[in-house]
Amino acid sequence: MLRLVLDTNVVLDLLHFADPAATPLLGIFASGRARCFADDAGLEELRRVVAYPEFGLSAPAGALLLERYRTLAVPVPLGPAPELPRCRDRDDQKFLELAARSGAHLLISKDKALLKLKGRTKLPFRILTPATALPFIDAGSSDLPNMPK
Repeated sequence: MLRLVLDTNVVLDLLHFADPAATPLLGIFASGRARCFADDAGLEELRRVVAYPEFGLSAPAGALLLERYRTLAVPVPLGPAPELPRCRDRDDQKFLELAARSGAHLLISKDKALLKLKGRTKLPFRILTPATALPFIDAGSSDLPNMPK
């Protein structure tokens, strides 16, 4: 089973905007082919972001989105992460650390600062956009980091 970490933008694309590049992830999670992982730091960021007025979510709708994500995501306790490259955007470092701590195969993001780190050999996972991640997931690719051969 693939292990995924979704950044906040991808969670919003998935559960609020119904972005066609991200929504296939719901079927992948429902089928049991992949699981996503979250920690308190990422959930706290999502809680803050869903309250931003530009998203047009009422407080109950934001709480529902957060609860829906909590039911999708496996909780990962906060703790030390292995040495990782530093993300230019300090707020995104938490997703790198979560991906490392959870043994993720993929960190799925649309964030430019995170995507600049893709391909770094020090990372034990790949960083891909939803559109580029789906072919790997669909193929059950064995060339992903941490995947059994």
